[in-house]
Amino acid sequence: MPQPNHQNSFAIILGTSEIASAIAVQLSRTGYCVVLSHDPDPPVIRRKMAFHDALFSGSAQVEDVVAERVDDGMQVHRALRKPSQVFVTWLGLLDLLPVRQIDLLIDARLQKSRITPDLRQLARLTIGLGPGFASGFNCDVAVETRPGKIGLVTGERWTDVADGVASSLGDVGAERFVYSQGPGRWHTPVEIGTRVYKDFVLGHLSGTPVLAPRDGFLRGIVRDGSEVPAGVKLLEIDPRGRHAQWTGTDERGRMIAGAVLTAIQAHATTDRRGTQSLAMSGP
Repeated sequence: MPQPNHQNSFAIILGTSEIASAIAVQLSRTGYCVVLSHDPDPPVIRRKMAFHDALFSGSAQVEDVVAERVDDGMQVHRALRKPSQVFVTWLGLLDLLPVRQIDLLIDARLQKSRITPDLRQLARLTIGLGPGFASGFNCDVAVETRPGKIGLVTGERWTDVADGVASSLGDVGAERFVYSQGPGRWHTPVEIGTRVYKDFVLGHLSGTPVLAPRDGFLRGIVRDGSEVPAGVKLLEIDPRGRHAQWTGTDERGRMIAGAVLTAIQAHATTDRRGTQSLAMSGP
């Protein structure tokens, strides 16, 4: 397991989804102080697998790791004295940049269509996940996140563009999701993990009822009271019966987190080799 250079290495992850949270879990176990920065697009649905709800309740737990909310730069600065912890904040990257030199910056928002920013020079190591990244162009290391292709992107190649095809879960694809037909305010009384049946009313979007698309367990659902845009996932049904999962980290999240740790290790190895070369060429 790769180790940071010092106890309170500072990592910022853009996003509070289950993927961002799986990475935060692994980074905290290697000694990083991790801050997840909220991004509203798209809304997080797999909230029991993420630290997202700490934004509202003050804390949230994924596996054995508890994240706490921080609300301003001074809180973040003080939090850096407590290594191996995870924090969640409404603050954006521009608010966090003045806090301290960032050791690791990860864009885990998995944007499918928006232009991704150039992260380089903002941290000692920058990693871009999913569509819109290329190593050496807008990040130091790009990581592919598509199922079956998860891993580092080598050379001057871009990560795959989003193809609009949902990954399978128990041999069920996009039909396990319900998408918003238009913008509106979302209301639901149903908790994640609830056993539901096809056509069961799971909530209302601006007064219009939204039905369960199939039988299964509610794996994810947008938080009650949220304003949502058109065309985003409102909820997900896990059709796998007793094998259904809605808490902890899943296989895809752990694989992506593993690819991030590999990128950190590779970068550390490169840095050591560069330092050794400079030492050998010195007077």
